[in-house]
Amino acid sequence: MKDMSNMHDNLINNINIESSDVLLTPDELKAKVPLTESAEQNILKFRQEIKNILDFQDRRKFVVVGPCSIHDTKAALEYSEKLKALAEKVQDKLLLIMRVYFEKPRTTVGWKGLINDPDMDDSFHLEKGLLIARSLLIHIAELGLPSGTEALDPIVPQYISELVAWSAIGARTTESQTHRELASGLSMPVGFKNGTDGNIIVALNAMQAAKSPHNFLGINQQGQVSVFKTKGNTHGHIILRGGNGQPNYDAANIARVEAKLKEAKVSPSIVIDCSHGNSNKDYKLQGVVFENVVQQIIDGNNSIVGMMLESHLSEGNQPIPSNLKDLKYGVSVTDQCINWQETEEIILGAYEKL
Repeated sequence: MKDMSNMHDNLINNINIESSDVLLTPDELKAKVPLTESAEQNILKFRQEIKNILDFQDRRKFVVVGPCSIHDTKAALEYSEKLKALAEKVQDKLLLIMRVYFEKPRTTVGWKGLINDPDMDDSFHLEKGLLIARSLLIHIAELGLPSGTEALDPIVPQYISELVAWSAIGARTTESQTHRELASGLSMPVGFKNGTDGNIIVALNAMQAAKSPHNFLGINQQGQVSVFKTKGNTHGHIILRGGNGQPNYDAANIARVEAKLKEAKVSPSIVIDCSHGNSNKDYKLQGVVFENVVQQIIDGNNSIVGMMLESHLSEGNQPIPSNLKDLKYGVSVTDQCINWQETEEIILGAYEKL
Protein backbone atom coordinates (compact mmCIF):
# COMPACT_ATOMS: atom_id res chain seq x y z
CA MET A 1 0.00 0.00 0.00
CA LYS A 2 1.27 3.47 -0.84
CA ASP A 3 2.30 5.62 2.17
CA MET A 4 0.05 8.70 2.01
CA SER A 5 1.43 10.52 5.10
CA ASN A 6 3.79 12.83 3.23
CA MET A 7 1.19 13.53 0.58
CA HIS A 8 -1.34 14.37 3.30
CA ASP A 9 1.13 16.76 4.92
CA ASN A 10 1.66 18.50 1.59
CA LEU A 11 -1.96 18.66 0.47
CA ILE A 12 -4.20 18.59 3.54
CA ASN A 13 -2.44 19.37 6.80
CA ASN A 14 -1.08 22.82 7.74
CA ILE A 15 -0.92 23.97 4.13
CA ASN A 16 -0.66 27.62 5.21
CA ILE A 17 1.78 27.03 8.08
CA GLU A 18 5.38 27.90 7.26
CA SER A 19 6.89 26.59 10.52
CA SER A 20 6.21 25.93 14.18
CA ASP A 21 8.40 26.06 17.29
CA VAL A 22 7.85 24.48 20.68
CA LEU A 23 7.47 27.13 23.40
CA LEU A 24 8.66 26.64 26.96
CA THR A 25 5.91 25.62 29.38
CA PRO A 26 4.41 27.93 32.03
CA ASP A 27 6.23 25.90 34.71
CA GLU A 28 9.54 26.39 32.91
CA LEU A 29 8.99 30.13 32.58
CA LYS A 30 8.06 30.43 36.26
CA ALA A 31 11.18 28.51 37.26
CA LYS A 32 13.25 31.09 35.38
CA VAL A 33 11.32 34.08 36.78
CA PRO A 34 9.70 32.94 40.04
CA LEU A 35 7.01 34.81 41.92
CA THR A 36 8.45 36.37 45.07
CA GLU A 37 6.69 36.35 48.41
CA SER A 38 6.41 40.15 48.58
CA ALA A 39 4.97 40.33 45.07
CA GLU A 40 2.43 37.61 45.87
CA GLN A 41 1.25 39.33 49.05
CA ASN A 42 0.88 42.68 47.27
CA ILE A 43 -1.08 41.15 44.36
CA LEU A 44 -3.48 39.33 46.69
CA LYS A 45 -3.99 42.56 48.65
CA PHE A 46 -4.68 44.65 45.55
CA ARG A 47 -7.08 42.12 44.03
CA GLN A 48 -9.11 42.19 47.22
CA GLU A 49 -9.12 46.00 47.30
CA ILE A 50 -10.36 46.13 43.70
CA LYS A 51 -13.09 43.59 44.50
CA ASN A 52 -14.12 45.68 47.52
CA ILE A 53 -14.41 48.79 45.33
CA LEU A 54 -16.48 46.86 42.77
CA ASP A 55 -18.70 45.55 45.58
CA PHE A 56 -19.11 49.11 47.02
CA GLN A 57 -17.49 48.01 50.28
CA ASP A 58 -14.62 50.45 49.68
CA ARG A 59 -15.68 54.00 48.79
CA ARG A 60 -12.49 54.73 46.87
CA LYS A 61 -12.32 54.73 43.06
CA PHE A 62 -9.65 52.97 41.04
CA VAL A 63 -7.78 54.51 38.12
CA VAL A 64 -6.11 52.30 35.50
CA VAL A 65 -3.39 54.58 34.16
CA GLY A 66 -0.29 54.06 32.08
CA PRO A 67 1.08 53.60 28.57
CA CYS A 68 -1.20 52.40 25.79
CA SER A 69 1.31 49.56 25.44
CA ILE A 70 4.67 48.59 26.92
CA HIS A 71 7.56 48.52 24.47
CA ASP A 72 10.50 49.74 26.57
CA THR A 73 10.93 48.27 30.05
CA LYS A 74 13.32 51.03 31.13
CA ALA A 75 10.65 53.67 30.47
CA ALA A 76 8.01 51.42 32.05
CA LEU A 77 10.07 51.10 35.24
CA GLU A 78 10.60 54.86 35.41
CA TYR A 79 6.87 55.36 34.92
CA SER A 80 6.05 52.81 37.65
CA GLU A 81 8.27 54.60 40.16
CA LYS A 82 6.58 57.93 39.44
CA LEU A 83 3.15 56.30 39.67
CA LYS A 84 4.02 54.63 42.98
CA ALA A 85 4.96 58.01 44.49
CA LEU A 86 1.70 59.52 43.22
CA ALA A 87 -0.32 56.52 44.44
CA GLU A 88 0.90 57.08 47.99
CA LYS A 89 -0.33 60.69 47.90
CA VAL A 90 -3.88 59.75 46.88
CA GLN A 91 -4.30 56.28 48.38
CA ASP A 92 -7.09 57.23 50.80
CA LYS A 93 -9.39 58.23 47.90
CA LEU A 94 -7.95 56.59 44.77
CA LEU A 95 -6.35 53.22 44.05
CA LEU A 96 -3.96 53.66 41.14
CA ILE A 97 -3.47 50.58 38.90
CA MET A 98 -0.64 50.72 36.37
CA ARG A 99 -1.73 49.92 32.84
CA VAL A 100 0.74 47.22 31.72
CA TYR A 101 -0.47 46.13 28.28
CA PHE A 102 1.73 43.59 26.47
CA GLU A 103 -0.63 42.52 23.68
CA LYS A 104 -2.28 44.77 21.12
CA PRO A 105 -5.31 43.72 19.06
CA ARG A 106 -5.03 45.18 15.56
CA THR A 107 -7.87 46.24 13.28
CA THR A 108 -5.84 44.98 10.30
CA VAL A 109 -2.09 44.53 10.87
CA GLY A 110 0.61 46.16 12.96
CA TRP A 111 2.92 45.57 15.92
CA LYS A 112 1.20 43.04 18.19
CA GLY A 113 2.93 43.98 21.41
CA LEU A 114 5.94 43.18 23.54
CA ILE A 115 5.08 39.52 24.22
CA ASN A 116 4.60 38.70 20.54
CA ASP A 117 7.44 40.77 19.12
CA PRO A 118 9.77 42.12 21.84
CA ASP A 119 12.45 43.18 19.34
CA MET A 120 9.89 45.13 17.27
CA ASP A 121 11.27 43.75 14.02
CA ASP A 122 8.81 40.95 13.13
CA SER A 123 11.17 38.34 14.60
CA PHE A 124 8.46 37.18 17.04
CA HIS A 125 10.67 35.89 19.87
CA LEU A 126 7.73 34.98 22.10
CA GLU A 127 9.83 33.24 24.74
CA LYS A 128 11.89 36.40 25.17
CA GLY A 129 8.72 38.48 25.29
CA LEU A 130 7.18 36.30 28.01
CA LEU A 131 10.37 36.48 30.09
CA ILE A 132 10.47 40.28 29.82
CA ALA A 133 6.77 40.62 30.60
CA ARG A 134 6.91 38.36 33.65
CA SER A 135 10.02 40.11 35.03
CA LEU A 136 8.41 43.54 34.64
CA LEU A 137 5.15 42.48 36.32
CA ILE A 138 7.05 41.06 39.31
CA HIS A 139 9.08 44.25 39.65
CA ILE A 140 5.92 46.40 39.61
CA ALA A 141 4.25 44.14 42.20
CA GLU A 142 7.30 44.27 44.45
CA LEU A 143 7.29 48.04 44.14
CA GLY A 144 3.80 48.03 45.63
CA LEU A 145 1.66 48.81 42.59
CA PRO A 146 -1.17 46.72 41.11
CA SER A 147 -0.92 45.91 37.39
CA GLY A 148 -3.81 45.93 34.94
CA THR A 149 -3.65 44.38 31.49
CA GLU A 150 -5.77 43.13 28.59
CA ALA A 151 -6.41 39.40 28.30
CA LEU A 152 -6.06 38.81 24.57
CA ASP A 153 -4.31 35.54 23.71
CA PRO A 154 -6.05 32.70 25.61
CA ILE A 155 -2.75 30.86 26.25
CA VAL A 156 -0.72 33.78 27.69
CA PRO A 157 -2.57 34.02 31.06
CA GLN A 158 -1.09 30.65 32.11
CA TYR A 159 2.33 32.32 31.96
CA ILE A 160 1.65 35.64 33.72
CA SER A 161 -1.89 35.94 35.11
CA GLU A 162 -1.01 35.37 38.76
CA LEU A 163 0.94 38.66 38.57
CA VAL A 164 -2.06 40.72 37.42
CA ALA A 165 -4.52 42.45 39.78
CA TRP A 166 -7.10 43.55 37.16
CA SER A 167 -7.81 42.57 33.55
CA ALA A 168 -9.84 43.91 30.67
CA ILE A 169 -11.45 42.24 27.69
CA GLY A 170 -11.16 44.67 24.80
CA ALA A 171 -13.83 46.11 22.53
CA ARG A 172 -12.82 43.79 19.67
CA THR A 173 -13.01 40.63 21.79
CA THR A 174 -15.88 41.26 24.23
CA GLU A 175 -18.22 39.42 21.84
CA SER A 176 -15.85 36.44 21.55
CA GLN A 177 -16.99 33.22 23.24
CA THR A 178 -13.34 32.26 23.78
CA HIS A 179 -12.69 35.42 25.79
CA ARG A 180 -15.90 35.14 27.79
CA GLU A 181 -14.91 31.58 28.75
CA LEU A 182 -11.40 32.74 29.57
CA ALA A 183 -12.72 35.56 31.77
CA SER A 184 -14.92 33.11 33.66
CA GLY A 185 -11.79 31.34 34.86
CA LEU A 186 -9.45 34.27 35.51
CA SER A 187 -8.46 34.88 39.13
CA MET A 188 -8.84 38.66 39.12
CA PRO A 189 -11.70 41.11 38.41
CA VAL A 190 -12.35 41.56 34.68
CA GLY A 191 -13.78 44.58 32.89
CA PHE A 192 -15.63 44.17 29.57
CA LYS A 193 -15.53 47.07 27.14
CA ASN A 194 -18.50 47.99 25.00
CA GLY A 195 -18.09 47.24 21.30
CA THR A 196 -16.11 49.46 18.93
CA ASP A 197 -19.46 50.65 17.53
CA GLY A 198 -20.60 51.73 21.01
CA ASN A 199 -22.86 48.69 21.51
CA ILE A 200 -23.17 47.99 25.26
CA ILE A 201 -25.32 44.86 24.84
CA VAL A 202 -22.27 42.79 23.86
CA ALA A 203 -20.60 43.78 27.17
CA LEU A 204 -23.74 42.94 29.17
CA ASN A 205 -23.92 39.55 27.45
CA ALA A 206 -20.24 38.99 28.18
CA MET A 207 -20.74 39.77 31.88
CA GLN A 208 -23.62 37.31 32.08
CA ALA A 209 -21.60 34.64 30.30
CA ALA A 210 -18.43 35.16 32.34
CA LYS A 211 -20.15 34.82 35.70
CA SER A 212 -21.38 31.37 34.66
CA PRO A 213 -19.34 28.12 34.73
CA HIS A 214 -17.75 27.01 31.45
CA ASN A 215 -15.62 24.24 29.98
CA PHE A 216 -12.94 25.16 27.48
CA LEU A 217 -9.61 24.06 26.02
CA GLY A 218 -6.31 25.49 27.16
CA ILE A 219 -2.87 24.46 28.37
CA ASN A 220 -1.95 23.53 31.94
CA GLN A 221 1.24 24.53 33.75
CA GLN A 222 3.09 21.61 32.14
CA GLY A 223 2.09 22.78 28.66
CA GLN A 224 -0.38 19.94 28.08
CA VAL A 225 -3.62 20.62 26.23
CA SER A 226 -6.33 20.39 28.90
CA VAL A 227 -10.05 20.89 29.43
CA PHE A 228 -10.71 23.54 32.08
CA LYS A 229 -13.94 23.69 34.06
CA THR A 230 -14.48 27.15 35.55
CA LYS A 231 -16.53 28.40 38.49
CA GLY A 232 -17.47 31.70 36.85
CA ASN A 233 -16.09 35.14 37.63
CA THR A 234 -18.34 37.15 39.95
CA HIS A 235 -16.36 40.37 39.52
CA GLY A 236 -17.02 41.12 35.87
CA HIS A 237 -17.98 44.75 35.17
CA ILE A 238 -18.61 47.05 32.23
CA ILE A 239 -16.15 49.57 30.78
CA LEU A 240 -17.67 52.41 28.75
CA ARG A 241 -15.27 53.56 26.03
CA GLY A 242 -17.58 55.22 23.49
CA GLY A 243 -17.69 54.18 19.86
CA ASN A 244 -18.20 55.34 16.28
CA GLY A 245 -17.31 58.89 17.22
CA GLN A 246 -19.93 58.99 19.98
CA PRO A 247 -18.89 59.25 23.65
CA ASN A 248 -20.95 57.46 26.31
CA TYR A 249 -19.57 58.84 29.56
CA ASP A 250 -22.20 61.57 30.05
CA ALA A 251 -24.81 61.36 32.81
CA ALA A 252 -27.68 60.50 30.45
CA ASN A 253 -25.80 57.58 28.89
CA ILE A 254 -24.66 56.33 32.28
CA ALA A 255 -28.24 56.39 33.58
CA ARG A 256 -29.29 54.25 30.60
CA VAL A 257 -26.43 51.83 31.24
CA GLU A 258 -27.35 51.62 34.92
CA ALA A 259 -30.88 50.58 33.95
CA LYS A 260 -29.56 47.97 31.50
CA LEU A 261 -27.20 46.53 34.13
CA LYS A 262 -30.06 46.23 36.59
CA GLU A 263 -32.28 44.60 33.98
CA ALA A 264 -29.54 42.09 33.08
CA LYS A 265 -28.94 41.33 36.78
CA VAL A 266 -25.20 41.87 36.52
CA SER A 267 -22.77 44.05 38.48
CA PRO A 268 -23.95 47.69 38.68
CA SER A 269 -20.31 48.85 38.73
CA ILE A 270 -19.21 51.07 35.83
CA VAL A 271 -15.69 52.02 34.71
CA ILE A 272 -15.16 54.91 32.29
CA ASP A 273 -12.36 54.72 29.72
CA CYS A 274 -11.43 58.35 29.14
CA SER A 275 -9.67 57.54 25.86
CA HIS A 276 -10.84 55.95 22.58
CA GLY A 277 -14.39 56.92 21.58
CA ASN A 278 -14.97 58.92 24.75
CA SER A 279 -12.24 61.37 23.77
CA ASN A 280 -13.01 61.12 20.04
CA LYS A 281 -9.53 59.58 19.78
CA ASP A 282 -7.98 62.91 20.78
CA TYR A 283 -5.65 62.14 23.68
CA LYS A 284 -5.70 65.77 24.79
CA LEU A 285 -9.40 65.45 25.67
CA GLN A 286 -8.87 62.68 28.22
CA GLY A 287 -8.55 65.22 31.02
CA VAL A 288 -11.89 66.80 30.07
CA VAL A 289 -13.60 63.40 30.20
CA PHE A 290 -11.94 62.56 33.52
CA GLU A 291 -13.04 65.84 35.11
CA ASN A 292 -16.61 65.32 33.90
CA VAL A 293 -16.70 61.82 35.41
CA VAL A 294 -15.29 63.07 38.72
CA GLN A 295 -17.96 65.78 38.81
CA GLN A 296 -20.66 63.15 38.27
CA ILE A 297 -19.28 61.25 41.27
CA ILE A 298 -19.29 64.45 43.35
CA ASP A 299 -22.87 65.12 42.22
CA GLY A 300 -23.93 61.79 43.67
CA ASN A 301 -23.38 59.07 41.07
CA ASN A 302 -22.78 55.82 42.93
CA SER A 303 -22.27 53.39 40.04
CA ILE A 304 -18.99 54.77 38.68
CA VAL A 305 -16.16 52.90 40.41
CA GLY A 306 -13.19 53.60 38.17
CA MET A 307 -11.60 55.43 35.27
CA MET A 308 -8.95 54.66 32.66
CA LEU A 309 -6.26 56.96 31.19
CA GLU A 310 -3.63 56.41 28.51
CA SER A 311 -0.52 58.14 29.78
CA HIS A 312 3.25 57.97 29.27
CA LEU A 313 6.35 59.90 30.29
CA SER A 314 6.00 62.14 27.22
CA GLU A 315 2.91 62.96 25.19
CA GLY A 316 1.75 61.79 21.79
CA ASN A 317 2.98 58.74 19.92
CA GLN A 318 5.54 57.74 17.30
CA PRO A 319 5.83 55.22 14.45
CA ILE A 320 8.27 52.36 14.95
CA PRO A 321 11.39 53.35 12.98
CA SER A 322 13.49 50.92 10.96
CA ASN A 323 16.41 51.82 13.22
CA LEU A 324 15.19 51.32 16.79
CA LYS A 325 17.92 53.66 18.05
CA ASP A 326 15.75 56.46 16.63
CA LEU A 327 12.90 55.68 19.06
CA LYS A 328 12.06 58.62 21.32
CA TYR A 329 12.29 57.63 24.98
CA GLY A 330 9.03 57.49 26.91
CA VAL A 331 6.77 58.03 23.89
CA SER A 332 4.05 55.54 22.94
CA VAL A 333 4.35 53.47 19.75
CA THR A 334 0.61 52.72 19.68
CA ASP A 335 -2.16 55.12 20.80
CA GLN A 336 -1.32 58.70 21.71
CA CYS A 337 -0.89 59.37 25.43
CA ILE A 338 -0.90 62.38 27.72
CA ASN A 339 2.43 63.14 29.42
CA TRP A 340 3.37 62.50 33.04
CA GLN A 341 2.94 66.11 34.18
CA GLU A 342 -0.65 66.24 32.92
CA THR A 343 -1.36 62.80 34.40
CA GLU A 344 -0.24 63.99 37.81
CA GLU A 345 -2.28 67.19 37.53
CA ILE A 346 -5.44 65.29 36.52
CA ILE A 347 -5.18 62.76 39.34
CA LEU A 348 -4.20 65.26 42.04
CA GLY A 349 -7.02 67.54 40.85
CA ALA A 350 -9.51 64.70 41.21
CA TYR A 351 -8.11 63.86 44.62
CA GLU A 352 -8.70 67.41 45.84
CA LYS A 353 -12.29 67.43 44.57
CA LEU A 354 -13.45 64.01 45.74
